[in-house]
Amino acid sequence: MSARPSPTTALPDEPHSAAPSRVLVLNSGSSSVKYQLLDMRDRSRLASGLVERIGEQTSLVRHTPLASGGRTRERTGPVAGHDAALKAMAEELALDGLGLDSPELAAIGHRVVHGGMHFTEPTVVDDAVLAEIERLIPVAPLHNPANLTGIRTAMALRPDLPQVAVFDTAFHTTMPESAARYAIDVETADRHRVRRYGFHGTSHAYVSRETARLLGKAPEDVNVIVLHLGNGASASAVRGGRCVDTSMGLTPLEGLVMGTRSGDMDPAVIFHLMRVGDMSADEIDTLLNKKSGLVGLCGDNDMREIRRRVDAGDEQAKLAFDIYIHRLKKYIGAYYAVLGRVDAVAFTAGVGENAAPVREAAVAGLTELGLAVDAERNGARGDGPRLISPAGARVAVAVVPTDEEMEIATQTYALAGKRN
Repeated sequence: MSARPSPTTALPDEPHSAAPSRVLVLNSGSSSVKYQLLDMRDRSRLASGLVERIGEQTSLVRHTPLASGGRTRERTGPVAGHDAALKAMAEELALDGLGLDSPELAAIGHRVVHGGMHFTEPTVVDDAVLAEIERLIPVAPLHNPANLTGIRTAMALRPDLPQVAVFDTAFHTTMPESAARYAIDVETADRHRVRRYGFHGTSHAYVSRETARLLGKAPEDVNVIVLHLGNGASASAVRGGRCVDTSMGLTPLEGLVMGTRSGDMDPAVIFHLMRVGDMSADEIDTLLNKKSGLVGLCGDNDMREIRRRVDAGDEQAKLAFDIYIHRLKKYIGAYYAVLGRVDAVAFTAGVGENAAPVREAAVAGLTELGLAVDAERNGARGDGPRLISPAGARVAVAVVPTDEEMEIATQTYALAGKRN
């Protein structure tokens, strides 16, 4: 492949003023499409929206014109497929004078979950790229098909525009083989592409870079442990702007305890459930991905509700919370060892940004590693990146809101903007 911008490359401060500067970011799921329209001249958001329950009679289209401060518009009714969803999006944008036919639109950036080892950077989509994304469907059966549908539909709507694929896995392709390989037969692993790929890469890239900015340092001078804690959760060890380890693996199932996913467990549990529980592979897949994690432990996967139950004395909720924190603390310690020197631990995503008790518990007892939170700082609300560690702490503990759409737009414009 030709040289392209690194996933951690920031935009120049002064983009090409005469060239088209808008980027539409699409995140196509199996039954939904999320979108944002951004102007990369000043990195402002012009509009955002969501089309969900695609294929149902009760589909919902929600659109917010951010630039004009307009009110959110909603409408319900059948949206038959992704082509209809993107046409509905285009209609909403056109109502605000932001139609897809605008000469200001420079490119469309697509979130693609799995890029394997082939895609290490943002990539302009062509037939060969589409074929490779399709070839990776067996290792991402829930995500890559939907991502492909979104790309193909967008290409049909604007065949003249660069369509850029930004891969969740790309940021993690810098991991050394000692971190990426599983200890199984090499020939079998290579034949079936079994290795650690990692996910949430756009978030980890953005947050690690913003953490360095918060510390007043260049990304290449900072070692960061990034904790992306949402319903899906992952950790990464980032040395000098490059990922050297991450908790998710071949799929997003491995690693931390999540909302509905088990995270790490003895793989022999699967064989045990097959033999003793007479469960099929599909049943076990559903168990581990949709009926495990916090919801499997206590019936709730909303951390706010779990904390409410803990505060009310619910022992089942407390055990679920303790297991969640125990796993999180283990990864912090492990990645501290991997990095050798840690400059910051950054919490991000829905739980990481909003659940002060999770942040407090995760670093409790780690003062010998230089980790602590200041109770007042940790409890304070804030919109932007902020430090929650005590003044003068050896290791900064930070809350850094993630912005995956901005990261996708940044990578898309850095690549496609040069073509205009």
